Amino acid sequence: MQESTQGQRRPGLARDEVKSTIDDYNVTWDSARTKADVGHKYATVTTQFYNLVTDFYEIGWGRSFHFAVMRQSESFKESLDRHDQHIAERLGVGAGKKVIDFGCGVGGPMRVIARATGAHVTGVNISAYQLSKAQKYNEQAGLGGQTALIETDFMKVPVEDGTFDAGYAVEALCHAFDKKGVFTEIARVLKPGSVFCSYEWCLTPLYDDANPEHRRIREGIEKGNAIASLCTYDEIKEAVLAAGFELIDAKDRTPECDGEVPWYSPLADLSLRTLVRTGAGRTITNALTGVLERVGLAPKGTRAVSTLLNGGADALVAGGKIGIFTPMYFVHARKKA
Repeated sequence: MQESTQGQRRPGLARDEVKSTIDDYNVTWDSARTKADVGHKYATVTTQFYNLVTDFYEIGWGRSFHFAVMRQSESFKESLDRHDQHIAERLGVGAGKKVIDFGCGVGGPMRVIARATGAHVTGVNISAYQLSKAQKYNEQAGLGGQTALIETDFMKVPVEDGTFDAGYAVEALCHAFDKKGVFTEIARVLKPGSVFCSYEWCLTPLYDDANPEHRRIREGIEKGNAIASLCTYDEIKEAVLAAGFELIDAKDRTPECDGEVPWYSPLADLSLRTLVRTGAGRTITNALTGVLERVGLAPKGTRAVSTLLNGGADALVAGGKIGIFTPMYFVHARKKA
């Protein structure tokens, strides 16, 4: 069953809404004096961001908006699916169990995990536009009866305490400014003894806030990906423990990538197949969107959206190359019984 708690889902932004939305997004970031100025608006900022960028993501990334432990012998999609399979194995659930996906996007990991475990998976997402796509893709995959979708802020999920047997999040909780708050909400909806897994965007121990280049990269990642404030490993672990979980494991999985294909290679390595994701491809796309916007074939504001994403992608590659950022700090935890 597919469901929404907030009425009829609508398509993405109308053509005449793109410019005003990207302008509002940029004003929020550029006028903020503190991280909290953005953090307190996380719901609005996140919704604006995904309304603006989801179509761009699908063109460049497919239907799973995350990174992966890369293997030279695999296609990018194969690496993404194996990355999600790692969660499926750690959850330890099967048919008849109920699983929750916090920040499900358009449902890529949800479909992998539903198939792999046989469990029923409910996706939670604040973006009606992404949920409309997830619903279509789930039904196309024959998983309409094995999945459900709830349109809501994941800081306040409209279900009873102890509803789910397991849960996970794939590079989504970075949008929550209050990390203890979001992990507390996750713990609330899980049954005692249930397992939760997540991939977290984190600053590594190599990050030095006194280093201007490090700060520039951090701020580029944050603004270019709608993240009020990136966390450290310790901040994530503290939030997990404070919410009532026991840590089974917590580690950065980026060292598991093959040396020839680091985690950021989809954004950096040039080939005809991956051109749209790479720096050169993003430059070409940005120029093209400007032309299309001028002749009226793309909505006003399209190039500004492309520029935002390019800045975020460049910062991710820079952070990856010098080792101050990871998108896959893997958390494996169990709610205390």
